[in-house]
Amino acid sequence: MQGLSMDALSAKLDHLITKQSISKYEGGKMMPDSRSLIALAQALNVSVDYLFRPISFSIDHIEFRKKSNLSDKKVQAIKAEIRDRIERYFEIESLYDIPIKGNIRFSNVDIMCEDDVYPIANEIKRNWNVGEDGINNLIEILEDNRIKVIEIDADSSFDGLSGYINGEIPVIVLNANFKSERKRFTALHELGHLVLNFAESVDKKAIEHLCNLFASEMLISREVFIQKLGANRSDISLKELIDIQKQFGISIDALMYKARQLNIITERRYATYCKKKNFLPEFKAMVDENRAKEEISGRFERLVFRALADEIISISKAGVLLGRSINEVREELALV
Repeated sequence: MQGLSMDALSAKLDHLITKQSISKYEGGKMMPDSRSLIALAQALNVSVDYLFRPISFSIDHIEFRKKSNLSDKKVQAIKAEIRDRIERYFEIESLYDIPIKGNIRFSNVDIMCEDDVYPIANEIKRNWNVGEDGINNLIEILEDNRIKVIEIDADSSFDGLSGYINGEIPVIVLNANFKSERKRFTALHELGHLVLNFAESVDKKAIEHLCNLFASEMLISREVFIQKLGANRSDISLKELIDIQKQFGISIDALMYKARQLNIITERRYATYCKKKNFLPEFKAMVDENRAKEEISGRFERLVFRALADEIISISKAGVLLGRSINEVREELALV
């Protein structure tokens, strides 16, 4: 998680623990004493409890969306943080015997083209009782349907990832630093990776496009979109798009792309929009403004504070699970 080599970790410990000792700890050939354990935990920014926690699961079938400048070391650090977060999530759920398996297998149809995506999006909306008026609290809906949503503090190189824990429990990981509209779209893009069964003939670039289409359709269906804007337009006002943006929590860029994809506007008109955005900073600022309310993944924290209020766990244990100090947890508890 810290992206440290054995040499770097030893140096961070002022060489009080040698590289050779760290190697033996990793290989299970030697156990650190209490002094070394505390020093390691502090250097690695984890609790001593973390160092004794058994690895109880694997993340399978990962779809890792990353930009070219995201190093392999950073990828491994992100995966390690995800594993830590999921382990803590499972630990608190086990206290309440909450079922952890999520059923998101909606169709076995092999996805080959855009027309195959729309029925799946519609089926999910029906099953989740979402409706066509816009999805509020998207992350809550995903978690209510037993999809683990984890937000991590990452730089802009990381978009998101999705996969299955132990081959059966769906998980979506998001960049906590993204604005809400990008976070919502990314979450649904990753949901697309989880629920869409792509034919072997579909290449990676096409898969990304179809997952984007799925995310767009989940946020606002093509029928509703055409009803809002009309089937054919030569020009669209920014005011129209802002009203739709606010209601459905989808960016103006995504709305304009959808208008092009549905042939509401021409390819040439879409290109004009892109040029205007690139050359006019004030226009770009208006277009890029996030107008959706912020969404966070709050289920895990609620479960921890529930267990604390029920006196199932101690304040110190809550601090370990939340990654906060005892004083911070005590201040946030505020029993009513």
